[in-house]
Amino acid sequence: MIVQLYGTRGSVPSPLRTREYIQKVTQILELVQKAGPDSLIDIQKFISKLPPYLTQVVGGNTTCVSVTSSNGRRMIFDCGTGLRILGDELMRKEFQNGEGKIALFFSHTHWDHIQGIPFFKPIYIPGNELHFYSPYPDLKERLEKQQSPEFFPIPFSALASTKLFTCLSLGETLDLEGDCKVSFYPLKHPGGSFAYRVDENGKIFIFATDAEFTGEDFDSVTEMKPFFENADLLVLDAQYTLDESFQKFDWGHTSYTMAVNCAVAWNVKNSF
Repeated sequence: MIVQLYGTRGSVPSPLRTREYIQKVTQILELVQKAGPDSLIDIQKFISKLPPYLTQVVGGNTTCVSVTSSNGRRMIFDCGTGLRILGDELMRKEFQNGEGKIALFFSHTHWDHIQGIPFFKPIYIPGNELHFYSPYPDLKERLEKQQSPEFFPIPFSALASTKLFTCLSLGETLDLEGDCKVSFYPLKHPGGSFAYRVDENGKIFIFATDAEFTGEDFDSVTEMKPFFENADLLVLDAQYTLDESFQKFDWGHTSYTMAVNCAVAWNVKNSF
């Protein structure tokens, strides 16, 4: 199972600002100055030894996570603006010829979790097969509203790929091709939200964005343990500092302090 994060921001995209870019460049040049001119004889080798915070950009796009099963089956969890970049990558493969097949799962339909769909190139190609999964019986209607003429020039109905919708029932486990199973669990968030769990070959990945856990909720954290327990990788809402979580109580998000507490309580091996 391969997990890739294409979008990790909430509410709005947050690209790297000029000031932040200059800070990175300045720190790199300071390291060059410290190491001496010989360090640039092999530039790529020098860059490979830099810390990740200087060579990588974290965040930027809104929520979109890709999971690829051991047999190559691709799943997408939420369709924020990160979906556009993922779509560009998929177009280098079978999706450019209308031979692609992919499953899309939705935690909920707040704008930052669906706004990438109109810019997802594979959805415009005839022959591509997109399977939409969620517990929402009206998911198709919600996506159509996003692309109504007042907001977008191309209606959802005009997207030429084959689009199939499946409404999931609470407690249902979806068997995908091979040994991959997907289940879901309701979370506390305005309008509702759902976590998804992928089980394959003894490995567990859980996607649980947009959820509010507080100290008062710790009883419910314990109740959720059978769903979250022993996950190999957990992607969990951790939007706030602890102070912000008090100021924005009931807004539907979790502090990173509480997120760590949850991960420990659930015996999670790795958490993002």
